[in-house]
Amino acid sequence: MASVNRFIQFNNETVDTQLLQRMELLAGALAEAPYLKVTTRKLMEFRPSESTISMSVFWKHRPETVERNGYLSDIYLMSGGFWRYFNLHEWRSFKRIDTHLPLLLEQLLLCAEEFRLSEQIIKERPGTKRAFEIRETVYTEYHTKQLEQNSQKGFSADAFLNAAYLRLRGRQDAGLEEWEPLFQIWTHVFDARTTADSADVIARMVGRLEFLFEKDTVQSYYTFGESPDKVPPFHYHEGVETENSDDEEKIETLEEWFHTWHREMEMEEAAALEFELEQGQSGMAEGGREEQGAEDVQQTAQGEGRGEHLADNEAADEHSDQAPKKAGSKYGAANDHVEYHESRIRVVKGHKTEIDAARSRHTPYVKALLKELRKRIDSRQSDARRNLNAGRLSKQLVPLAIEERPKPFYRKSAPSRELDAVFCLLIDGSASMIDKLDETRQAVLLFHDVLRGLNVPHEIVLFYEDAYEASESRQPNYFEWMHKFEDGTKDHAQEIWSMEDHEDNRDGFAIRWMKDRLRSRTEQHRFLLVFSDGEPSAYNYAENGVIDTAKAVEETKKQGIEVLHLFLSSEKITEEQAAFYRMMYGNKSVSANSLDQFVDQTLRLLKRTLHLVLQGG
Repeated sequence: MASVNRFIQFNNETVDTQLLQRMELLAGALAEAPYLKVTTRKLMEFRPSESTISMSVFWKHRPETVERNGYLSDIYLMSGGFWRYFNLHEWRSFKRIDTHLPLLLEQLLLCAEEFRLSEQIIKERPGTKRAFEIRETVYTEYHTKQLEQNSQKGFSADAFLNAAYLRLRGRQDAGLEEWEPLFQIWTHVFDARTTADSADVIARMVGRLEFLFEKDTVQSYYTFGESPDKVPPFHYHEGVETENSDDEEKIETLEEWFHTWHREMEMEEAAALEFELEQGQSGMAEGGREEQGAEDVQQTAQGEGRGEHLADNEAADEHSDQAPKKAGSKYGAANDHVEYHESRIRVVKGHKTEIDAARSRHTPYVKALLKELRKRIDSRQSDARRNLNAGRLSKQLVPLAIEERPKPFYRKSAPSRELDAVFCLLIDGSASMIDKLDETRQAVLLFHDVLRGLNVPHEIVLFYEDAYEASESRQPNYFEWMHKFEDGTKDHAQEIWSMEDHEDNRDGFAIRWMKDRLRSRTEQHRFLLVFSDGEPSAYNYAENGVIDTAKAVEETKKQGIEVLHLFLSSEKITEEQAAFYRMMYGNKSVSANSLDQFVDQTLRLLKRTLHLVLQGG
C-alpha cells in the first residue's frame, strides 16, 4: 500500500474523485451515452475500447475557477462537439497524406476543428461561453510563451503551430513574415463548416509547409487517442451462432465508433455467459452445472483441523474455494482482470493470553455500551403514544366531556426484541498493516463483542491482493472470513487473532464485493465499515484505484448501504490526508491520530451507528 505522504512533494498528486464523477455525468448526458467514462491524461483524447474520454491535466494547479472551467471546456468539446460533428471518414483520409510532417498536419487539423466546434457549441449552448472564454485566455497566454521558446530553440514546426493557434484568436502579429502566405490560406478555417472543410484548408498548405520545415513537430499540443482504424475484435464461442457481414457499415462519427465498441463488448460478455450456461464447467461457480458424469457421489476427505469449536459448515467453507471466480465488468472497469478467492481464515492457535488481555481492557466499555443500548431498546418497547384519533381507548375519558376535539386513544410502540441492523467489516490486509496488527485485532474484537452482545448479524472479512502473482491478465484477490452472518453469536476471537498482513489492497473491488452480500439482507439499517491505513494500491490500481474506490462508495450508498471509513495511522493525521479520505468516503471518514486511539475510535463509531439505528427505529 502506498502512503499518502509520498517522498517528493511535487509528485504528491491526488485525484478529485467528486469532480471526475460530475464530469462523467455531464459527459454522459451531453453525449447521451451513460456508459461513457471520464479520466485525466496529458492531453484530451478518445479511447473507445475502454469507453473513455480523457480531460487534459493541463488545467491542474491553476486557480479553482480556471481549473473547473478548463475541465468543463474539455468535456463540452469532446462530448458536445467532437462526439457528433467530427467526421472519422475524413480524418482517416487526411491521415493517408504522404508527408514528412504527419504530426504537424494532424495537430493543425485538430486545432482547426477545436476552433470550429467551440464556435458551434457556443451557438447551440450559450451557457458554455464562459468556460470557452477562460479556455481561450489561458491557451492564448500559453501558446504565446511556447511560440517564443520554440522560436529560440529552433523548433520551427512547433512555433508555426503556436502561431496558427494565435492567428485564429486574432493575434495577427504572431509568426514570421515568411509564413504569411500560409496564414492567408489558414484564415479560411473561419469559413469551415465540416471536418472536410478544415481538412481541405490544411491540404492546400501541405506543399509550402514541406518546403519551409524539414523536421516535424517535437512536442504534442493535440492528440486524438486510439487510431480510428481500430475496431473491436469479434470473439466466437462454441455453440453460439453469429452472423458476421463482410460489408461492415462505415463508422462516420465518434458516437458510432464508441457505440460499436460498447455494443461488441456487451455481446462478447453475453455470448461468453451463454456458452458457460449451455456447456457448463465443473467448478465454474457455486451452483454451476457439473460436467457429464460428475453426478456420481464422490468420496471426500476433510483437510487439516482448524479447532474443535468450528461447525461442519465452517470447515466446508474453508475448502470451498477450489476454483477462483472472475470479477468481470460487474465490479468496475479497473477490476476486469481480477479473480477472487473466498474462504475461512486459517486459525492459528495459542493466542488465549493476548485475547484475554484485550478483553479485560475493553470489557468495561462493552458492558457500559450494551447496558445503555438495552436501556434505550426497553424504553422504546414500553413507551406509548397518546392523544391519538384512533387506536386503543384510554381509561382517561374526561377529555370526552371537556374538550371540543378529544383524542382519547393511544397505541403502544411495536415491540422490538433486537436491533434491525446488519454490519460488515472489511479489513485492509496489505503489507503496510504489519505494524498495526495488534491494535487492529483489538479493535475488531471490540466490534465483534459489541455486536454479539446485541445479537446483531455481522461479517468480518480480511481482503488483499497477491502482488507476486498479479499480472496484466490476472490479479488474484482473497477474502478471508473471520465471522459470517450465519455464525450468529459464535465467538471467533481466535479467527480475529489469526489475521496477518499480506501484499496489496484493491479497495473499490472489495467494497463492491461486500455490497453484493449486503444487498440481499432484509434489515432496515445496513452498514459497511472499512478499516485501512492508506490509499488503494494494487496492480494497475494507482490513480484509477482512488477513482474506482470513490465510485464504489457512491454505488454502495445508492443501494441504501451506509459506508464508513476508519483510517489507522501511527502518526498524527495531516489535513491533506483527512481531505484525501473525505474525497473517497465523503464525511463518513474518521481517523485515529495514533494507534492507541484506534480502539477508542472504533467504540465511538459503533456507538454513533447504533444510536442512529435506535433513532430510525
